Amino acid sequence: MITFTPLSGPARSARTVPLAYLLQVDDVRILLDCGSPDWCPETTQDGTEESELAPWEKYCDSLKECASSVDLVLLSHGDLSHCGLYPYAHAHWGLTAPAYTTLPVQAMARVAVTEDVEGIRDEQDVGDTTEAKGTQESSSEPSGSPVLGENVSSPPPSSEGKRRKYVATLQEVVDAFESVNVLRYSQPCHLQGKCQGLTIIPFNAGHSLGGTIWKIRSPSAGTILYAVDMNHMRERHLDGTVLIRQASAGGGVFESLARPDLLITDAERANVTTARRKDRDAALLDCVTATLSSRNSLLLPCDASTRVLELLVLLDQHWNYSRLKYPICLLSRTGQEMLTFVRSMMEWFGGTISKEDVGENGENGRRDRRRRDDDHDEEALGAFALRFKHVEFFLSPQALMSTYSSKDPKLILAVPATLSHGPSRAIFAEFAEIPDNVVLLTGRGEPGTLGRLLFDKWNDSQREEAKWDRGKIGNNIMMDGVLRLEMHSKVPLQGEELEEYLAKERAAREKAAAQQAALARTQRMLEADEAESESEDDTDESGSDSDEESEVERTLGEDFMDTAEEGKPVRTGRTNGRRKRKRAEGGGADGDWVVGGNEPEDGAVTRISFDIYLKGNVTKATSFFKSAEGQTQRFRMFPYVEKKRRVDEYGETVDVGMWLRKGKVFEESTESEESKEAKRRKEEEEAKKTPREPPSKYVTSVAEVQLACRLFFVDLEGLNDGRAVKTIVPQVNPRKMILVHAPQAATDALIESCASIKAMTKEIYAPPQGETIQIGQHTNSFSISLSDELLASLKMSRFEDNEVAYVSGRVSSLASSTIPVLEPAAITHFQSASAPHQPLRGRMLGSRPTQALPQSTMIGELKLTALKTRLASIGVQAELVGEGVLICGAAAKKGAGVGLDSLGDSVAVRKTARGRVEVEGSVSDVYHTVRREVYSLLALVAG
Repeated sequence: MITFTPLSGPARSARTVPLAYLLQVDDVRILLDCGSPDWCPETTQDGTEESELAPWEKYCDSLKECASSVDLVLLSHGDLSHCGLYPYAHAHWGLTAPAYTTLPVQAMARVAVTEDVEGIRDEQDVGDTTEAKGTQESSSEPSGSPVLGENVSSPPPSSEGKRRKYVATLQEVVDAFESVNVLRYSQPCHLQGKCQGLTIIPFNAGHSLGGTIWKIRSPSAGTILYAVDMNHMRERHLDGTVLIRQASAGGGVFESLARPDLLITDAERANVTTARRKDRDAALLDCVTATLSSRNSLLLPCDASTRVLELLVLLDQHWNYSRLKYPICLLSRTGQEMLTFVRSMMEWFGGTISKEDVGENGENGRRDRRRRDDDHDEEALGAFALRFKHVEFFLSPQALMSTYSSKDPKLILAVPATLSHGPSRAIFAEFAEIPDNVVLLTGRGEPGTLGRLLFDKWNDSQREEAKWDRGKIGNNIMMDGVLRLEMHSKVPLQGEELEEYLAKERAAREKAAAQQAALARTQRMLEADEAESESEDDTDESGSDSDEESEVERTLGEDFMDTAEEGKPVRTGRTNGRRKRKRAEGGGADGDWVVGGNEPEDGAVTRISFDIYLKGNVTKATSFFKSAEGQTQRFRMFPYVEKKRRVDEYGETVDVGMWLRKGKVFEESTESEESKEAKRRKEEEEAKKTPREPPSKYVTSVAEVQLACRLFFVDLEGLNDGRAVKTIVPQVNPRKMILVHAPQAATDALIESCASIKAMTKEIYAPPQGETIQIGQHTNSFSISLSDELLASLKMSRFEDNEVAYVSGRVSSLASSTIPVLEPAAITHFQSASAPHQPLRGRMLGSRPTQALPQSTMIGELKLTALKTRLASIGVQAELVGEGVLICGAAAKKGAGVGLDSLGDSVAVRKTARGRVEVEGSVSDVYHTVRREVYSLLALVAG
């Protein structure tokens, strides 16, 4: 049985991102993608957030609840919508199940999430107690004194107080994606453990580098295909999806992905008609060239890893062809790291990109090859490709402004594409106020973000026939009015705030030092007591009286004093952390003892005479019985030191501390002095390279942006449009289908299109967020062992990559094994054992016993076109007539004019709707030939 639950990104929803789905196949729970929402949505004029349409709390709570029970994680694309929340769930919610993806998706997802978490943490408080000790509310106007800490932060607004941002740290991002297992395209992976029996295979999905269609094969549930965000069109740096073959390859669906038992796909653009790629590229490049030629600049918001590659290749080729001298500025912290990863994965690229035509000058030929041979710094494979000559990298808007002024014409590619935070938002606040500048959008953005607001503004200004989903290229518009933006930043403390912070930090250090000193003293006392206890335990049970006396002296109290020969009080030294109390050598024979802590000023000694052991300061002790003078007298039993037995059951003493000390000595001895010194120097250098962050606080201000720039949109998201979706899905022809990641109109459009196709399945599901649907019936699995006799009697038949056989036997339980054994079924033996003295009825006297005929099963799918080709190769004519009927023999050769005498040599092969194959005809040579060829195209499993 299959159970499916959309955690986020369902069908018939206004919010189609992020993507996260829980698929349960029998007892195995599979998480399909683990995307993150945009954590910085816009606020309306009344202070409510746009994200109220679909808050992320429901998604995060659902994922937090089921993360620890997930058995398998599959990631399909390397952007935030598919992988953004995986590091946080891996570190905090127990999502430690084995995760699989392709190598480019692992690298691109790490880059995208790193860029996102760095951008958010540099501007806002994400609610981590480890990041900020206190909070402070700050705005454009000065407020009260801040509560200072390591990083002083402002509390989020009231709408964000209940909306915690689940943003991982950089180390959590690294650890999470290092634990992901990588696969190649078409590489089957047979899972083990609880997932044993499942096989996962990745296939190319297009749209992004390493984008994956997941094929899941289960012995009980069949084949499941998870295919979202596909692109069948070939791009500059990628090939189209392998799901649909190109026309040059014969067209049709890839055979390994055809006719799955369940297809999980998206329908986000099922009602969208996209303009031709040639027209879209020309419109974008014409806008760029015209703007730069008029001495104005362009702002192109982009993502950090996936779709930015297509933009860079397109722009670099245009710059090389047109010989433009304007700079292309990529404003991203991870831009260079991303290209470093990409250059090492050239085998994953496709399209028109190659090492020769994308390089320093875009020319192919020997000049580039010689220049690459002379470059000793770039020796890795693919290092010369994608090394864009005209692209300059900047880590922050301040670095960009220090290099180029606002009047210099330039093309700025800034992350993120949603303009919700980070460099793109900071640049937009100043960029949009300059007339004739152009904000160029290549994607619609997530609902509730500034990018989506700008897209809606552009789309609403277009004519009805020129809107983005009508297959036409619209026009740029002039923006006007005032836009209020919340700007978040992190500023260092100054003045009184800094002094107050330093004072509190100094007090905290002193308090920590005092606590550390107290802990050290306590530790020394405990170690001294332990050493004394060990010395007591090592005392021989048959010791002499002197040993007993020394044992008592070691155990006496700390506050006593001993006397010298003159009878004056003298402090004793310490032995094993304890003060010894000695008997005065000049004392009487009655065994007087000197009491410490009560010395009179004249030097006299207070003595107490007793014949038993008194521990501690007896003069300060209290008792129920008192003397006439009011002084307390204490009388105790004579001390007896119990000998503890510190041996195991074999009579040997095990000293764990000795082994630990020896192990430490061995480790230190193996380390040479040079390695220790090198390690110490490396740590010091790393500490110097990472300077301590100055104390700072988070500040929120409201900026009023006077819009004066132009706005233009060109669709370069690289996704299938409605015509492609409605063509590919019927060709895949799944037995059941689940639609996800689609708004209401698009979902209804695809369901209506599939309903009009007669051969298409009618079992199409579109569950909303959080709703669970069940597909199929629940089956129980049992473990059984095959006996050696049964294995020897099997007749194996080969089917694809497997060997199958028909099994008939009986199950028996053995006392030596908990797993039942399947043995050959001996009919005569069973009958004789069950009724040895009863006559067999239903038989004539002297007749042979009735034996059942062996059962046979055909495995495979017969294709009538393949059968026609096979028959034609051996000289048998065959023609397809009607739907699913192949006429073979004389009737196919002569057509309608065939005589009745020739119909005896004709055979009809028919396929029914249930997958059955029927061969009809008279017994003849043609019949036997056709039947033999049908059998050869299928796997015959005989019992």
